[in-house]
Amino acid sequence: MNKLTSYTIKEIHKAYRDKILTPTSFVDSCLQKVRQTSELNAFVALTDDVAETQGIESEKRFYIDKKHRPLDGITVGLKDNFCTNNIATTCASNMLKNFIPTYDATVYSKLKDAGACLVGKTNLDEFAMGSGTVDSIFGPTRNPWGYKVENWRIAGGSSGGSAVAVSSGACVAALGSDSGGSTRNPAALCGVVGVKPTYGLVSRYGLIPLVNSMDVPGILTRTVDDAVSILNCISGPDIMDSTTIKKEFKEVVLRDDFDLSKVKIGIPKEYYCDGMSPEVIDMWKFVSDILENEKAAVKTVSLPYTSVSIAVYSILNQCEVASNMARYDGLEYGLRADEDYSTEELYASTRSQGFNNVVRSRIFAGNYFLLTRNYEKYFIKALKLRRLISNDFKNVFNGDNKVDVLLTPTTLTDAPTIEEFSSKNNRDQCAFQDYCTQPANMAGIPAVSIPIRLSKNKLPLSLQLMGPNLSEELLLNVARRIESIVKFPCIDSVNINTSNV
Repeated sequence: MNKLTSYTIKEIHKAYRDKILTPTSFVDSCLQKVRQTSELNAFVALTDDVAETQGIESEKRFYIDKKHRPLDGITVGLKDNFCTNNIATTCASNMLKNFIPTYDATVYSKLKDAGACLVGKTNLDEFAMGSGTVDSIFGPTRNPWGYKVENWRIAGGSSGGSAVAVSSGACVAALGSDSGGSTRNPAALCGVVGVKPTYGLVSRYGLIPLVNSMDVPGILTRTVDDAVSILNCISGPDIMDSTTIKKEFKEVVLRDDFDLSKVKIGIPKEYYCDGMSPEVIDMWKFVSDILENEKAAVKTVSLPYTSVSIAVYSILNQCEVASNMARYDGLEYGLRADEDYSTEELYASTRSQGFNNVVRSRIFAGNYFLLTRNYEKYFIKALKLRRLISNDFKNVFNGDNKVDVLLTPTTLTDAPTIEEFSSKNNRDQCAFQDYCTQPANMAGIPAVSIPIRLSKNKLPLSLQLMGPNLSEELLLNVARRIESIVKFPCIDSVNINTSNV
């Protein structure tokens, strides 16, 4: 097992059945890979004992019980804002650096029940507020593509740790969270598949919230097939989360005979924007041509409120952040400052010590927007515009000239260097990096990012597919067809020997 990056879930299970590999040996190989790639800083904590125990249980089911589960012996990483029983969950923040939950997030419970083996918790921007995975108390995560010690490339964010864990071969799959692109953005920059499900399809119970009305657990894998395997395991209603869709989940099926000629693809003209690199535009046209050659109907469509989308997202994000962060007051859990002069001083000191500048600035802005004198002017107006943005999608999916799927870039460029990224503040970086991704969160629709080809810098370039609510099966079948045509290269075959990072 030298190149873990080339193994899919189906191939791993076949290797288990043929006894070329065993679940315990594979888990050990992944844990070894985590240590070999430690400079990338994808993980904030390793769970060796947990993974090894789960590997032993998977091995028993494979070779003794003869009845293995869908993810038996498959290694996973979990973004460190998903609660894990008796395992620290920090959100990469001083506020929660000593927080150990007493329960598991539903998605992790489902992964365990399916036989997955947790190798560790992955890095993120503090409380998932960022697009680079550079604002973490554990330090930044580095992109394995073209890795250099100095002026390295960012991983994207806020689920950068999960994307790097998968891209570098440290685990087969990982979960992130996606509020405005936080799964798709790092997936695109790290050359892996990133799936944002329909809002409510996957339970948020145990996901420490950023923006309740937009947060969804996201999936990062190396192939579309693997993403479907994970999605089918974690989706469905949850009595612990009132926002989950109540009807029974029907598993996504990928079809080898899927026919693109029956699919109508929309190219939204408003997604051509300032700052989009010529390479990304060329790749976008390249895939559009591929789809046309496959007899899909490709046409230009309009989403007119895209131009205001990032401003609307920023306002609503900061308002919900202000509300969600109010619970961290030093009284109930998390950090408590050594302050006994007054309750007000305790609050102020705790939050000053516990939150970084990015989190504090979003709290300040959100509280400003929510002031009585500003509530109608900012928050209510943003909600109205959010409805118009959502209606844009409904119109292109259900109108007279409807399309089935939208095709857009995921990010506007390949992965910037840390120097390039640091030249802008967090707000401006998020506005730039999330331009193409955040509208899907405001509308609640599903989206998938797939790597297409390498830039002149030998860095991944990716495209995004979006569809109407609960269209995951269509999106993922289209994505898989594109994947099979473009044949994006494995990282080990291009520019990096991750065993030597």
